[in-house]
Amino acid sequence: MGEATDKLAAAGNKLAGNIKEAVGKSTNNPDLAAEGQAQQLKGTGQDVKGSVKGALGDKI
Repeated sequence: MGEATDKLAAAGNKLAGNIKEAVGKSTNNPDLAAEGQAQQLKGTGQDVKGSVKGALGDKI
């Protein structure tokens, strides 16, 4: 995957994770809230990966 693809996937995971976390908190479902937080972290990792690929020219 290239830089843009990684960053797009990151944005999707961050958005979905944010929604899951909010729904989990509002419905008093700590498991769903934790799942949302984990998905947001995954998105952050993908964002970093995309940035590194951009800096190195997609050679990793």
